Amino acid sequence: MIRRLPPVATILVLLAVALMIGLGFWQLQRKAEKAAAIAVLRANPAKPPVAFPALPPVDPDLMFRQSTVNCLRVTGWQREAGRAADGSTGYRLIASCATGAEGPGVLVNIGVSPRAEGVPEWSGGQIGGWISQEPDHRPLLSRLLSEAPPLRPMLIARQPAAGLKAATPPDVDAIADNHLAYAVQWFLFAGVALLIYAIAVRKRLRPPDPS
Repeated sequence: MIRRLPPVATILVLLAVALMIGLGFWQLQRKAEKAAAIAVLRANPAKPPVAFPALPPVDPDLMFRQSTVNCLRVTGWQREAGRAADGSTGYRLIASCATGAEGPGVLVNIGVSPRAEGVPEWSGGQIGGWISQEPDHRPLLSRLLSEAPPLRPMLIARQPAAGLKAATPPDVDAIADNHLAYAVQWFLFAGVALLIYAIAVRKRLRPPDPS
């Protein structure tokens, strides 16, 4: 009796392998794009100051550029785990500021506190720093599907509020660039899937024991 490959299982495995290989090449493409973006970000802090962007998303050409905002009054506080410029850990204090009677306002990372409670006695004013983005708490799935709202621009203050440590300035080296590792993982997954299927098919096609 001639034994044949199971058609449905074979098609499903080949489709899955093709998808994983495609994702691997997509990650390699993303690696090239990330390298170009990092080159832009690395040069931005040394460029002349620019106006602070009013609305998201933040253009990559503006990320990490120097800017100034005028916080008329603080309307709220947000606390995020983070690191100060001196390397110590603590909590980043992000002020939500009003900038006029109307408009989106502005977010300001005013410094890092070692305590998990309390807010600084900072009521706003003219402050300079670097353009960044708010902390990203968007669900991973919504980001992959491009359904997540864009991150709002945020200023990282150069001078902290009284009683706080200066926040870490923009650090390009801290940006994750794992696309090559992800590509290798997808290629390995494809190879493992083929190997497992080959072993299963070999057992299926093996002639029955005459005994």
